Amino acid sequence: MIDHNAFMTQALAEAEKGRGSVEPNPMVGAVLVKEGKVIASGHHQFFGGPHAEIEALCAADRAASGSTLYVTLEPCAHEGKTPPCADAVIKSDVAEVVAAMGDPNPITSGKGFEKLRSAGIRVTEGVMRDEAARLNAPYVKLITTGTPYVTAKWAMTLDGRIATARKESRWISGEESRHLVHQLRGRMDAVIVGRGTAEADDPLLTARGLGPRVPARIVLDSGCSLSPDSQLLRTLDQGPVIVAVSASAPAEATDSVASAGAEVIVTSSPDRVDLKELLTILGHRQMTNVLLEGGAVVFGAFFHHGLVDAAKVFVSPKIFGGQDAPGPVGGRGVDLVQEAKNLQHITVSQVGEDILIEGLVGRP
Repeated sequence: MIDHNAFMTQALAEAEKGRGSVEPNPMVGAVLVKEGKVIASGHHQFFGGPHAEIEALCAADRAASGSTLYVTLEPCAHEGKTPPCADAVIKSDVAEVVAAMGDPNPITSGKGFEKLRSAGIRVTEGVMRDEAARLNAPYVKLITTGTPYVTAKWAMTLDGRIATARKESRWISGEESRHLVHQLRGRMDAVIVGRGTAEADDPLLTARGLGPRVPARIVLDSGCSLSPDSQLLRTLDQGPVIVAVSASAPAEATDSVASAGAEVIVTSSPDRVDLKELLTILGHRQMTNVLLEGGAVVFGAFFHHGLVDAAKVFVSPKIFGGQDAPGPVGGRGVDLVQEAKNLQHITVSQVGEDILIEGLVGRP
């Protein structure tokens, strides 16, 4: 009996290779199998480039005839930046297609499978569907909601502090963790912080060239009071800066920030930055992944409104203590334990001396 999961696992590993390079397209991997052996594989390498199926079919050439194609997402049936993959699969004389999940994009949803079946190709759907859905959760969210996938990232001590009582926070995490964060930023479309963090830490928020993307650096600043001397406004050559403000932000202040070279996004709320509106604007720009880096007020607001999809928490073996030392998530919080948001699909790994806890944010 053929072990579909084993070959789909290889296809998912292929898909992962495109992370950070293909968005807003999905990450897709493909593996061609014949007589129980992998004869070719491929993945979507960059936005606008050949899709995974084409990469695998080209690698196999004529040997693709009579083979089984394992693919992590339904082959597209529409003309986009590249021709329809379903047509190429049919032309290659593949005997069977095993897919992890359908494409939620209404342009092609179900149409790829239908075209393959109409051509006499056997189609099996749903092999390792959950794993594929988690892999492409950012793509699915952008397609179905029009907003980007939000990952909250923070570093804290073993006793849950993000700074000392004197607000000193450099450095809680170790050098290895900070290097990993730079790599993470390099796969993001944007990095978001609040004005308080921008003021207290004066961060760069760049990826230091580690990764295929240069993220926009976004500051949530209701009154538009970001200092013109901040590192963000002095390093516009290292990446774009966006200052999101409320409708009541003084025109003189927004003009000053804009004249420095940053973009100003004015949201409609009179007293705060409307987070849902901001995410919708970013979604319209096809931003797929944004990284939320604090501080506590910002984390509290995003969690309160249910806008966080995943969390990456670096836990340092340090202990600060002090009742006035801040924790990572502010805001109102919950009243009852059962109202808490729990992480799901958790992974735990060691990064230098730190522990990295990752997971998806579940709903109560």
